[in-house]
Amino acid sequence: MAEDYIGKEECQRIFDNLQLVLKGPNIKHLKMRDIWPIAEKTGTRTKYGSYGWRAMISSRVAPRTVYLGSPSVLLPNPTELQRGLMAGAAEELHKMTQVMRTLPMIHLRRQMGNNSDYNPICNLYISMADPKNARLAFMWGATMREPDRKSPGPEFTMIHIPEEHLLRQQVLALPEVGLNVALGTDYMGEDKKGFLRQAMYSADALGMLGLHAGTKIVTVRDAATDQLKKYGVFLFGLSATGKSTWSCHQLGLDHHRGEATEVAQDDIVFLKKDGSALGTEMGFFVKTDVDPRFQEAMYSALIHRSALFENVMIDADGNPDFLDERLCANGRSVLRKDKLAVKRGRKIVSIASPSINLPTLDNMDGLIFAFITRRNTIMGFSQELTPEQAVLAYLWGESTHSFASQPAKAGESTRIVGTDPFIIGSRAHKVNLFCEIIMTLAERYPGKVRFFQYNTGGIGEILETKDVNGKKQKKLLRKTTRVPIDAMAAIQRGDLRKTNTYKTGRIGTSEIVHSDGTDLQAYDPKRFYSQEQIQEYVRDIVDGRRKFTEEISQEGLDPKILDYAEKSFESCGPPKKKIFPTGFDVAEKEEKPAPAAKESLVPRSIFSESKARPPRIFHSRFR
Repeated sequence: MAEDYIGKEECQRIFDNLQLVLKGPNIKHLKMRDIWPIAEKTGTRTKYGSYGWRAMISSRVAPRTVYLGSPSVLLPNPTELQRGLMAGAAEELHKMTQVMRTLPMIHLRRQMGNNSDYNPICNLYISMADPKNARLAFMWGATMREPDRKSPGPEFTMIHIPEEHLLRQQVLALPEVGLNVALGTDYMGEDKKGFLRQAMYSADALGMLGLHAGTKIVTVRDAATDQLKKYGVFLFGLSATGKSTWSCHQLGLDHHRGEATEVAQDDIVFLKKDGSALGTEMGFFVKTDVDPRFQEAMYSALIHRSALFENVMIDADGNPDFLDERLCANGRSVLRKDKLAVKRGRKIVSIASPSINLPTLDNMDGLIFAFITRRNTIMGFSQELTPEQAVLAYLWGESTHSFASQPAKAGESTRIVGTDPFIIGSRAHKVNLFCEIIMTLAERYPGKVRFFQYNTGGIGEILETKDVNGKKQKKLLRKTTRVPIDAMAAIQRGDLRKTNTYKTGRIGTSEIVHSDGTDLQAYDPKRFYSQEQIQEYVRDIVDGRRKFTEEISQEGLDPKILDYAEKSFESCGPPKKKIFPTGFDVAEKEEKPAPAAKESLVPRSIFSESKARPPRIFHSRFR
């Protein structure tokens, strides 16, 4: 129950008490130029002059992340582990405040965004009990800019203490007071997402809509008029579905005829009601599994001396191997946006947009909202959506667990509203606001707003599920036939030029049937499955969507969106009897929450021994 956890007033008291501690003499207030010499000593220098570090934790600790405050900001369905963290948060925060009176710490102040309306000031306080933590501050600082007193924006604070024991590992967000805390993890993504999550929550309250999406401006020649057209593009997608890849991809456009892609952002933006979008970051934190044959611009940035690596394999001679995932499957790098470049003849040309923002729709020829999913069975590589179907795509936020990352859940759907795992508060409110904005834009600018869903997974996967000693185990019987990157580029290029052909597909949307230079017949699901199996996969998709819609509706979903969903279900036909042979299982499974750690097994916090006491844009190596 909400009354078991600290509320808004107690969050405010905790934050107020923390302010005195943050002025203590043990905290050094540093600039990027001060932090680099410390971070450099603990890094590995590559042959390009860039640096890399190893982290003990290689991804966000989402299962141990909770929100605290008013009932409206709490997690909608916390696990038992998360409930335990929420119940113990007051004590943990009190201990943290006490130890921070003596713990050696540094403070780095940076600013998000670059516009005339909304530029949050971000204050990172990080423990220096282990000097290698300096690289966390430097890497995060490289994604932001030097604060400008003339830029308006709220103040956010993040406390990061990596040394807490792993069994007490947790991330606590107090959104109503602008405070985030990360304990027991040295993954830089927690700092990045802590501030961005807070900024989206604050932006939503101001009437904007925080989106987990990349943005770019694409100039193409319209096939019908041969005139150059400029489009703003939003690319939604869960991590590892290709959001950064396609935000930074050139799509095989003809630059000799004036076509071009200009990258604005790759992760988080704030959508305004006029169709413009405010960007957030100057540097991108990307996965490094980049193949230079297909991702030239990202590769160029990764081999620049300004790149900063986390958990990337670097050999004894200083050679980084971006495709070697033996160290971990989430190698990351902070790269400079302005170093995204491609070769044009004998020249190296940057593809970065001069601004991190998208202009208003009045200043463009159109706006495209593209939702990236990753499915491996019957989903077409591209679907053209109506505005109503786009609202549903945002609502369902679909992808699929992979065999490589989560074998126990491989093939199962995962659905996250807006493909945004950082939503604070009502998810239905986000869907309602998205619906309001795009419906207004579509009505105000007829024909200028289009919507697509791209499947960056593949076709034809078959998984077998068997019971082994009472536990279900999955075996991959047939791998998916992946969509080639050049084929996906051709599809997106054709959508922009308006040369692709679509017709109504099996799940009620318009599905691509022809794209120049790509033989889509080779990926027809009928080549991989029987008609009965295809119907079963459709049934599975519809059942999962229906269940998820019912869950989100409890948070206040607009009734007209429920109508959109019901029409979508009806367009897929009546439910079919399950016909898969024994051993095949495509039904979705609920993930069981991890059990809370028993107190007797948890080591004492590092906080428990403390004694109370009173209390320029880039560094030179980024030029």
